[in-house]
Amino acid sequence: MNKTVLVLVETVDDYLPLLEQAGYRLIRAPTAQLRADAIKHRGAEIDAVLTRGPLGLSATEIAALPKLQIICVIGAGYEQVDLAAAAARSITVTNGAGANATAVADHAMAMLLALLRDIPRADASTRQGEWRRVISPSVSGKRLGVLGLGAVGLAIAKRASQGFDMPISYHGRTHRADVPYTWYATAQQLAEAVDILVVATPGGAATRHLVDAQVIAALGAEGYLVNIARASVVDTQALVTALQQGQLAGAALDVFDEEPTVPPALKALSNTLLTPHVAGQSPEAARDTVSLVLRNLQAFFAGEPVLTPVHA
Repeated sequence: MNKTVLVLVETVDDYLPLLEQAGYRLIRAPTAQLRADAIKHRGAEIDAVLTRGPLGLSATEIAALPKLQIICVIGAGYEQVDLAAAAARSITVTNGAGANATAVADHAMAMLLALLRDIPRADASTRQGEWRRVISPSVSGKRLGVLGLGAVGLAIAKRASQGFDMPISYHGRTHRADVPYTWYATAQQLAEAVDILVVATPGGAATRHLVDAQVIAALGAEGYLVNIARASVVDTQALVTALQQGQLAGAALDVFDEEPTVPPALKALSNTLLTPHVAGQSPEAARDTVSLVLRNLQAFFAGEPVLTPVHA
C-alpha cells in the first residue's frame, strides 16, 4: 500500500509496525513541534492522519494537507477533529469505538473499588507501619448509574451487574430496548436514583458540563463519581467545591481539563483517586486499536465502506 500516514498519537508505538507491514509509510510526529514540522514540510505527501480525540486535527491543518483522504481517530472520542472542515473536503473520519472498551471498563471498576474501599490510603498507611482498619463502604449491591451506554458503558454495566449485583441505570440520548437497565431522561434524574455515577459519554460541545453542580448535588453527600471519559463532561470547579464541602463522598478521575496538569485542589483532597488518563491503555487495547485503524485504512483505500465511520 503506497500511502503515507501522519501519526500524531504517542500511545500505540509498539503496534505501529502492523501498519508498516501492510505497506504504509509512517511519519511519526508525537510532539507539537514534530507535528508542525511534518505538516509544514511534508504535508503534500500525507494521505491519512492517525490521531486521538484530545489531539484532534484542526481546519488549518486539514487545509495544509492537500492529499488527505482519511482521518483515523483512536478511541471513541473525536472532539478536537474539525468534522466540518473534513466534510467540506469529503475526507472520511473514523474512530476506534469499542477497541479499548475492555481496558477502560476494567479500569473504571478498579477505580470504583479502590475509591469506595479506600485502597490507596490503606496501602500507604500499611507501608508506613500503621494499622488503620478504617471501615469502608461495600460495593456489592450499590446502585450504579452509567452516563453514556456505548461500548464502554455497556462493558462497565456488565461487570457491575454480573460481578457485584449492582442495579444498573443509565442516561443516553435515547432509551435502548435491547438492555435490561433503567433509563432516565436526564443526567440529574439518573444521579438522583443512584449511589455511584460513572461518566462514559463522549466529550465535545454537546456534553460539556453535563455533570454540573445540580447533577452533583443530586448524587448527594453519600454519592461517588467516576470519570473515565472526558474531563469536559464534568464541571471541575463544581466537583471540587462539592468534595471540599462534604456534598459528595468521593471522586475517581482518569481525565483532566488541562492534561497533564492536575488541579492542586483535586490533589489536596483525601476523597479523590487520580490516575493519568490510562484507562484505555493496555497492550491488548493498543493492539486492537491499531488493528482497527488498519482495517479502516484497508477498506477505505480498497473503495469499501469503513468499519467505524464518524459523521459530521
